[in-house]
Amino acid sequence: MWLFALFVAVPIIEIALFIQVGGLIGLWPTLLIVVVTAVLGTALVRQQGALAMSQLRQSFAELNDPAEPLANGAMILLSGALLLTPGFFTDTMGFLLLIPAFRTFVLKELRKRVKVQSFVMGQQAGFSQNTTYRQNPQEPGVIDGEWEELDGDKPKNQGPSGWTRH
Repeated sequence: MWLFALFVAVPIIEIALFIQVGGLIGLWPTLLIVVVTAVLGTALVRQQGALAMSQLRQSFAELNDPAEPLANGAMILLSGALLLTPGFFTDTMGFLLLIPAFRTFVLKELRKRVKVQSFVMGQQAGFSQNTTYRQNPQEPGVIDGEWEELDGDKPKNQGPSGWTRH
């Protein structure tokens, strides 16, 4: 229901703002403002997006939690979409999302409402059922493990398998 209300309210707000601003300053200045904000917004989105990508790469390189850089990147992407949408309300929301302090505020508010159950870096596929995997409490950087070779005695290739045509 919230999404439906948003899709109805935003165009109504934009139309009302176009009428008000157009009545105050005229048609051509109003259209010029819309075009200038789109061009300026595109340049700012490129700049902020490049910064967000470098922060995301850095978090991956340092094996840190990438949630914050990903959220910043998503908000910058949303701001780009809002800035390319003609209108004063959407431009205002788009420019607000380009301000790092505002993005931090939005992220803080989202964290209050979203609970992450677990976060795993890497994958654990390929372990057999007999594999034990545990952290060594005496040496935190060392992982003790037992392994079993799953495909150790492979038969030598004895010609085509019959599944392919030669």
